[in-house]
Amino acid sequence: MPFSVPPQVIPPLDPDFRPAAVANRTFRQAVGEVGDGEPLVLALERPGGSVSRLEARILPEAHPQASANFWYAERLFKFFLWQRGGFRAWAGGPESVGQYLRSRYGPEGTRAFDHHFMGETVYGRPFAWVLCHPDEVPPAREQYQALGGHLDGYRIGFDLGASDRKVAAVVDGQAVFSEEVIWEPTIQTDPRYHYDEILKGLRRAAEHLPRVDAIGGSAAGVYVENQVRIASLFRGVPPERFDLVRTLFLRLGQELGVPLVVVNDGEVAALAGAMSLETSALLGIALGSSEAAGFVTPEGLLTDWLNELAFAPIDENPQAPADEWSGDQGVGSQYLSQQAVFRLAPKVGIHIPEHLSKAEKLAYVQEYLEKGHEGAHLIWETMGVYLGYAIAHYADFYPLRRVLILGRCTSGSGGRILLEGAQRVLRVEFPDLAARIEVHLPDERSRRVGQAVAAASLPAIPKTVAQDSSGNQEDG
Repeated sequence: MPFSVPPQVIPPLDPDFRPAAVANRTFRQAVGEVGDGEPLVLALERPGGSVSRLEARILPEAHPQASANFWYAERLFKFFLWQRGGFRAWAGGPESVGQYLRSRYGPEGTRAFDHHFMGETVYGRPFAWVLCHPDEVPPAREQYQALGGHLDGYRIGFDLGASDRKVAAVVDGQAVFSEEVIWEPTIQTDPRYHYDEILKGLRRAAEHLPRVDAIGGSAAGVYVENQVRIASLFRGVPPERFDLVRTLFLRLGQELGVPLVVVNDGEVAALAGAMSLETSALLGIALGSSEAAGFVTPEGLLTDWLNELAFAPIDENPQAPADEWSGDQGVGSQYLSQQAVFRLAPKVGIHIPEHLSKAEKLAYVQEYLEKGHEGAHLIWETMGVYLGYAIAHYADFYPLRRVLILGRCTSGSGGRILLEGAQRVLRVEFPDLAARIEVHLPDERSRRVGQAVAAASLPAIPKTVAQDSSGNQEDG
């Protein structure tokens, strides 16, 4: 790929890393050298009339490197698709580029996973394309919502990862109990396992409260009106039993008899950051069993975007590792999660016992790090470089002022190494972004259970049954 160039900061364990942020910048510079280029306008429609729009410039079709337009448009659309989500796409620009995108993201194309995931799985309808002139692409119609930040009453918050589940009992915004339990939900075929394990955690938290007014939760995946559309936690459940997964959180709320809200874990990561830093224009990135992300707008609101950056590309190396689920290469899950730790560990002579759970495998490598193992340090250094270039790439798609990193990979000294690596990349290669974007790392306790506490703030307690802190009910 002609615009894939080495970065100024080389990840110590991945010399072939080719950041998308640098490749895209180089491509845009090439376009600028020939004038204004040709317009390419992309748009995505979601339920309720939401439309997201992305405008770019590409090389004129007569340019000797015009074939790079196909690479650029495909990777640009890939990121846009997983950032925003949608069941209908517009490509306004050269017909050849539109035809290429429609072919790649068609039911039999290289990106058939994306086609079926966005269509039938998430939005319940066939994924469709509209190829047109740039002027015919519809205008943006974004929808925003205020969510979370409710600190009153006695609440339970939970955070479900693929390696562990966390739960917190919260009184007027303060955690009075928290617990982490190792589990392996992705290999379980019986949805009753997931129901029982989550319920067990909720009941444990309830033991530390005089009553429960509301429950809020975060989990990897896509959730619409508290129903599971798709989630890695339930990958082991066969399709014929997925209806029991889809309604799992509705049934939990009914059994416990209180308002229950569950949303994507990335959104809660962003909410946790906005609450703790009292700020907005913030991207929360959770480096856990996979990469989760969420965004709080400059106005302090959440969006209806997917923000599934685990599937969004950040590496343009043609030999980049492939995601086991989507099959695509160079996507975030392979660089900003424990999957990166497991991939890099053999390079420094750390061989992880296979019998361990994923959470135990990560802890196994983290023990080397805390003992000063040079190779383990290089793993987190490498991931810190990944993170810095990822943030620079994300800044092309989000109006960022702050980034909060959290999740199990940031525990211990690893968080500091990640933070320093990311900041170094921004200072060296993107000084304008370094001056504009602050990267934050919460304290150790917030890194591990902060999402559960923030999740507890998701539901509003109905005013008709509002209760004061002494437990007396008040009529609304």
